[in-house]
Amino acid sequence: MTISLSDSGKRFNRDWIFRHFTYTFKTGNAYAITGPNGSGKSTLLQVLSGGMMINEGKIQWALVDNELANEQVYQHVSICAPYLELIEEMTLTEFLNFHQGFKPWLPGLSAKEVISIIGLEKAVHKQIRYYSSGMKQRVKLAQCILSDSMIVLLDEPCTNLDTAGIELYHSLINKYGKQRLIAVSSNDEVEYKFCTQLININDYKRL
Repeated sequence: MTISLSDSGKRFNRDWIFRHFTYTFKTGNAYAITGPNGSGKSTLLQVLSGGMMINEGKIQWALVDNELANEQVYQHVSICAPYLELIEEMTLTEFLNFHQGFKPWLPGLSAKEVISIIGLEKAVHKQIRYYSSGMKQRVKLAQCILSDSMIVLLDEPCTNLDTAGIELYHSLINKYGKQRLIAVSSNDEVEYKFCTQLININDYKRL
């Protein structure tokens, strides 16, 4: 799986978030997107997901050298971000089963096993609205990393996590992140220390 951007740019009104961005993201690599708060890291991540269009240049998603149409991209993408909400009226079991109807789990996993992996067995029948912020973040990470998708996009993935939660995050990446395309938007090295490629969004602010 590859995502190729050529001389790409994104703006809101007259303000360019990034410009002249040429880069190829490939399966088997982990990329960190860094930069100050408000610099456009999350915007770039949304562009990579196919959820936001660019204003200039070109972006192409390809699977085994076959270009994907824009409406096909979502099938291959999972994303975890602070601005994405859970369905809090559902219990964890209900939510994971609902999620599986749109995107299956990685081969060999079931909703019950996902719950065990993230350590929320005791909260299975509790509505998600009664979860702590850290518990909710574990659910977000599970639906992203444990879904059967080639592209894993993580925006500030350790938000609200305690030490045990951060260890879980790295365990999930280490066990389930191989042979996938991972991109992490963050200013915190703890969140992207496994990434081998670093992209500073400020390098693409030229007018």
